[in-house]
Amino acid sequence: MGLDSYLQFISVLIIFILVLAATLYVTKWMANYQKGSNSSRNIEIIDTCKISTNKYIQIIRIGDKYLSIAVSNDLITNLGEVDPSELVQEQTGENLGFKEIFDKIKGEKKDNNGK
Repeated sequence: MGLDSYLQFISVLIIFILVLAATLYVTKWMANYQKGSNSSRNIEIIDTCKISTNKYIQIIRIGDKYLSIAVSNDLITNLGEVDPSELVQEQTGENLGFKEIFDKIKGEKKDNNGK
């Protein structure tokens, strides 16, 4: 009886791991598929600023023009054209993954707790 339950546990564990691996693969495939289908060379969101729970101001590029728009639940309003030379370009230089961001946050919490 003990060996049978042990084999049943191992088989359930293997099936669980296979389901997790399949979920990971399908999620990455869907992310790449949606990224490719949503990419446009003519329309790009440059910056977004949250004003309230469901209201945003965005700077977008459409072709060679830069526009500012206000976005809410049911309405998008054109606020006007923006001069590209007035925009501040943020240079981050690094693309951090989840692990790097998590380690950075852990380090900051340790610093704050130690003070």
